[in-house]
Amino acid sequence: MAVSQAQARRLAISRQLLSGARPPAGAEGVRAVCRSLRFLQLDPISVVARSHELVLWSRLGAQGVAAFDEVCWRDRWLFEYWAHAAAIVLSEDYPQHRVVMDAYPQRGGEKIDAWIAANDRLRRHVLDHLGEGEPLPTDAFEDCAVVDWPSSGWTNGRNVERMLGFLWRQGKVMIAARAGGRRLWGLPDACLPPDVVREPLAPRAMVTAAVEHSLRARGLARALDVKQYFLPDQYVDLPGVLDELTKQGRIQPVRIEGAPASETWYVHADSLSRLEAIRVGDWEGRTALLSPFDNMINDRRLTGRLWSFDFRNEMYVPKAQRKFGYYVLPVLHGDQLVGRVAPRIDRRRRVLAIEGLWLEPEVKPTAALRRAITAELTDLAAFAGADAVEFGDRDTVPDRWRSTLLG
Repeated sequence: MAVSQAQARRLAISRQLLSGARPPAGAEGVRAVCRSLRFLQLDPISVVARSHELVLWSRLGAQGVAAFDEVCWRDRWLFEYWAHAAAIVLSEDYPQHRVVMDAYPQRGGEKIDAWIAANDRLRRHVLDHLGEGEPLPTDAFEDCAVVDWPSSGWTNGRNVERMLGFLWRQGKVMIAARAGGRRLWGLPDACLPPDVVREPLAPRAMVTAAVEHSLRARGLARALDVKQYFLPDQYVDLPGVLDELTKQGRIQPVRIEGAPASETWYVHADSLSRLEAIRVGDWEGRTALLSPFDNMINDRRLTGRLWSFDFRNEMYVPKAQRKFGYYVLPVLHGDQLVGRVAPRIDRRRRVLAIEGLWLEPEVKPTAALRRAITAELTDLAAFAGADAVEFGDRDTVPDRWRSTLLG
């Protein structure tokens, strides 16, 4: 099957729930988004809102975000663990994550194993206190480490935090709740729903399930794209698994028009009806502002390949070397990434300050596009608790929009 570049983009956007009608707001919508994406990356940066909140807002609006705590902490339908980074994952995927937990630490783990063994008293202290049943913050534990964690900087003197982090990666402790941004820790039996399967999948079954999750979420992907989604570094014998799934009819190889003949893409069987609908013209795009850590763009190589959009997170780039800004949201319009915007919430003045709005060189600054982007910014402002949107100086907006945006 041959697929055009536009069809590949549209399938990817559809599978990321960024086209057509929004999913229903509320808990049902949160579950729909998480089932489709399979994880939401966590990040402490909150220039406007936390990353996982922005991912939900882009797809559900503010009402969907409001239901997150209910789904995650009350229903225990989600939990925090490590996917390709610290993330919100599905409790129904616990058997897959359990494989990773049981194997942690992997490469280079001798240092961690030795430190945990040397500090068995601290390990038992943590588990015993959590066994009393009450979720506890990090500072509720005594630092009874015998050997300090060797650190070159930021973890100096943070033995309790290190122990909790290692036990979390091993699945021995979990995050039971968050209070004012602080993690409250608990044991798995207190943090998982009673009906969740606790036994790990067989390693091969885990890889197979992860491949299927990744392909459903991506829409279309090559082997190297699959490896970067959901559970990076866990895809043992990926070529063999892809071959097995192809023979079973669970996935289908496709060719993207214009791609090298040696480049094989795959589409999941569950996405074929959506792809066929797109091929006959049944597709409706939306305009959305995407978190820098949004699932659709978290693989920069794939983003460049499908959208010809060079996105770099400049948070960790020295200010003088930044091309756009510290915190930049890509702008999706239809099936294209048309530009980027740099918003910052001024909570004292209750204003969403726009420090820059840039369009890609080939994008025409039409009035319709301006209205679509400003409508999203207005909605983002309301979601973030601001009463108004305020643009910066004339050099930070497209020429044709200056009189309208700057007044």
